[in-house]
Amino acid sequence: MEALITEHVSKRYTNHVALDDVSITIPAKSIYGLLGPNGAGKTTLIRIINQIINADEGNITSFGERLNPSHVGTIGYLPEERGLYKKMKVGEQLIYFAQLKGLSRKDAVERSKAWVVKFDIKEWWNKKVEDLSKGMAQKVQFISTVMHEPKLIILDEPFSGFDPVNAQLITREIKELREKGCTIIFSTHRMETVEDLCDNIALINRSKKILEGTKKQVKENFRTNTFIVEHKGKFVETAGTFSLTEQEILDDSFYRSIITATAGVGPNQLIRHLTERTEVHSFIEKIPTMSEIFITLVNGKSHE
Repeated sequence: MEALITEHVSKRYTNHVALDDVSITIPAKSIYGLLGPNGAGKTTLIRIINQIINADEGNITSFGERLNPSHVGTIGYLPEERGLYKKMKVGEQLIYFAQLKGLSRKDAVERSKAWVVKFDIKEWWNKKVEDLSKGMAQKVQFISTVMHEPKLIILDEPFSGFDPVNAQLITREIKELREKGCTIIFSTHRMETVEDLCDNIALINRSKKILEGTKKQVKENFRTNTFIVEHKGKFVETAGTFSLTEQEILDDSFYRSIITATAGVGPNQLIRHLTERTEVHSFIEKIPTMSEIFITLVNGKSHE
């Protein structure tokens, strides 16, 4: 069963189309990357899923049911604009948010204390939020998002404000939540994080969905038949077989070349051709990164 399906969702304001006929399918127990430049429509879609605003058109189902107010308690939402109460103490705040999500006070206290120990912020239990560093406050916000064990977790730029050590901690927690059966919608501009975490992705640009699929499928579709070759002895471009994009000398007679095979020329044929002309030490296909794909699509360039 899919965790969430949006069908032809649109949202318009007086002089602005925020979402235009957006349909996405989010598999259960996956980490789903919702990508796009600023102003693309990602946050609008997230707010519709959280029922903060309503769509003008379209349908949304969550775990087989039409989205309705009862789903609010099954969703954990970490907004990009954080929402902690600065004058409240950390412990009081965590307990309060947990009770808002339906936990008894006893369970709220137990889970809050377990999480602050896990995140190594136990000594901040009685400190006010305004006394915390940005990264420390982010930890508190993350805990409040997941403490009620929601089936669906929506994280909007969750690594904002974290140093590399704490970013690694949150990455580990996100993976652990998936292993426990949670579905995570993950909105970010950090493509290296998408590479590490996401199973599936969708790219929204100018209010429209322009790409969706598994990370593997997306990369497969954007392959350019380009290879990185390290070799001893220089070679030249061969018409009908490959074009030479770049060639640099590494040491003495060792070179590193980037070549693009001609349409219809496979890797086996290409490497046989190269071994007849040079001593090949390394032959690796250059698979496009998520960052390269993102830039290509957002800039309106074709990958053909």
